[in-house]
Amino acid sequence: MAIAKAERLMNLALCLLGTRRPLSKRELRGSIEAYLEAGSDDAFNRMFERDKDDLRELGLVIETVENLDGDTGYLARRDSNRLPPITLDAEEAAALGLAAKVWQQARLAGAASGALQKLRAAGMPEAEDAYEVHSALEPRIPVHEAAFEPLMLACRDRRPVTFDYRKANAARPEQRQVEPWTLECWRGHWYLAGWDRDRGAERVFRLSRITGRVRSRAGAFTAEVPDVVTVRETVESWAGETATRTALIRLRTGAGYPLRSRALSVRELGNGWDELEIPYGHGLDAWLVEFGPDVVVREPADLRADVVDRLRAVAKD
Repeated sequence: MAIAKAERLMNLALCLLGTRRPLSKRELRGSIEAYLEAGSDDAFNRMFERDKDDLRELGLVIETVENLDGDTGYLARRDSNRLPPITLDAEEAAALGLAAKVWQQARLAGAASGALQKLRAAGMPEAEDAYEVHSALEPRIPVHEAAFEPLMLACRDRRPVTFDYRKANAARPEQRQVEPWTLECWRGHWYLAGWDRDRGAERVFRLSRITGRVRSRAGAFTAEVPDVVTVRETVESWAGETATRTALIRLRTGAGYPLRSRALSVRELGNGWDELEIPYGHGLDAWLVEFGPDVVVREPADLRADVVDRLRAVAKD
């Protein structure tokens, strides 16, 4: 069905781009095989209106023209649907090459490589890859979660999804119905921000805690999608970036460099331990668990309890 729709959209786009005068619905129906197979006029009209909206959402500029007889016609002028020439200097080309390298270990590797090849064929200058020649460090965004690709497509297409999600302190996963907004990578982990239909509120989900398949659901979004900045702030807040108070922890000497880099103060306790005061925001308990026996939470008590609950959930596995 997806291939048939893509072919129908392509044929409609070619008809609208290839005409010099507006084409009526009747003419378009007679030119496209899929429209000829429509069972009734109502079925054709619904199909055509959906296809027209989909093409416009993809960026095709379709004009609606009414002639002197009152008939409505459609066309897509080439001058309105032609991209300007791509001109990039060496620094911009280097930035694009670096961005493409980021996805070499992810599912977007093929798309990134193909886009880069097309730009080079169009005349993009070849830039010296300083990261490959002079450095042992290479940028990478690892994507190991099977949920990444279906969620990325669902965010792009604005399709609701369902999946089983296991919270860190829960013994079993539970099903969630989500309207996905965007995916964000934070501290090496991928998060999905979206609208949780069951809870009637925005939520953030860590992809590594999604179990089983991500299933698409029919229908439109019921909640308004916020702008990108708001979503990014939501992800950072739920992942622990936004701190509202401080926590006191003990950290084994020589361990936990990421925690030390954020510490407001560090005091040596001796016997191989240091005491750190660090910013405390939502999600800090999940981060502290990753350091295992090298970290002991002193205060606040609720943070200590959350870390203990998470460790017990891990032990049950």
